Amino acid sequence: MDEKRLIEEITRRVLANLQAGGSSQDPNQVPVGVSVRHIHISAADLEVLYGPGHQLTPMRDLYQEGEFAAKEVVALVGPKMRILENVRILGPVRNRTQVEISRTDAIYLGLNPPVRPSGDLKGSSPITLVGPKGTLVLPEGCIVANRHVHMSPSDAQRFGLQDNDLIQVEVLGEKSLIFNNVQVRVKDNFRLEMHLDTDDANASGITTGAAARILGKQQ
Repeated sequence: MDEKRLIEEITRRVLANLQAGGSSQDPNQVPVGVSVRHIHISAADLEVLYGPGHQLTPMRDLYQEGEFAAKEVVALVGPKMRILENVRILGPVRNRTQVEISRTDAIYLGLNPPVRPSGDLKGSSPITLVGPKGTLVLPEGCIVANRHVHMSPSDAQRFGLQDNDLIQVEVLGEKSLIFNNVQVRVKDNFRLEMHLDTDDANASGITTGAAARILGKQQ
């Protein structure tokens, strides 16, 4: 097993252990996944970038059931004509293309995308995607994803929370931070996990596999 696959396997086991509560007696603890820049894409837009009939090629499964990192990557181009290359597409395909970047990425590209929940794209930033077979100019679709916690209905019941509640979450570690305005996302197949982008993760000095603690609803 090469080093990259070994790290991925260790991370997967740590997350599974946290999910099962095996590493802590704290019932409010949740695992953290760091979400790097990525793209969710529609089938039609995928064909523009990769050619007619192209389908995503799964590379590795993600922590959330049914989601995967695809082999396909594209370049992002902003109004400053700066480029972010090899931005990973995540599957499966969606009804609408969505680009998620950090605030640091946005400054580099010359964009000012809003902080939004996934799927809330009205009035979001325009951006250009370049693939091996074509270029796609989106009039909107680029966001900085909000902080959120995935959880199943049983997890939500245990925490006394509902879908779209806003909560406070403390990320644990040497640079422990309390994050406000963390959205609760509840769905039958969701596995308990907090998602932070790279800016928030760097600010708190953590990587995927770190632990956080739900403090309660936003006051």
